[in-house]
Amino acid sequence: MTRIAIIADTHVPTRESALPAWVVTEIEAADHTIHAGDFESFGSYERIVDLADGDLTAVRGNVDPATLDVPLTATLEVDGVTFVVTHGHGSSGDWQERVVETAREETAATAETALVTVAGHTHEVVDTTVDIDDHRSAGDRGRSVDRVRVLNPGSATGAAPTTYETMFVATVRNGTLEVEHRTG
Repeated sequence: MTRIAIIADTHVPTRESALPAWVVTEIEAADHTIHAGDFESFGSYERIVDLADGDLTAVRGNVDPATLDVPLTATLEVDGVTFVVTHGHGSSGDWQERVVETAREETAATAETALVTVAGHTHEVVDTTVDIDDHRSAGDRGRSVDRVRVLNPGSATGAAPTTYETMFVATVRNGTLEVEHRTG
């Protein structure tokens, strides 16, 4: 069993001064942490790397320093579950379509694992499963993964436009993913 803290949009220090204590506790208790971008500063990134004891999969968001040494997308496989992480920046109107398309592009056409995409940007909590056929070309329809679970943990610091702190804690066991929504 692997426990994963899933956070995004921490926006430290311009919107919030620090991570909430309960989020720190969840990151420290996790086996791995996923951050879907918008650390906003090198100090915030380094703090999360330290809290995660280096077990961090992170991507750069639209307000992160361009020189922050993290990719725009990242893929992580944990015990039969593939996580594709992206920030998802762009217009909020087609956010879900963009992040599903990113997941489709980043995974092999013959992927056999459960597929999850993690994104931030909107600060709105999302946990839904969509048919990936709606987001791929006819030539890709033979792949074995037909659905993708879309997760947006919201803002771990409650940065505007949201009004509360939120994150996900996921448990992966033998290809099965359980996700719990946590709020401060």
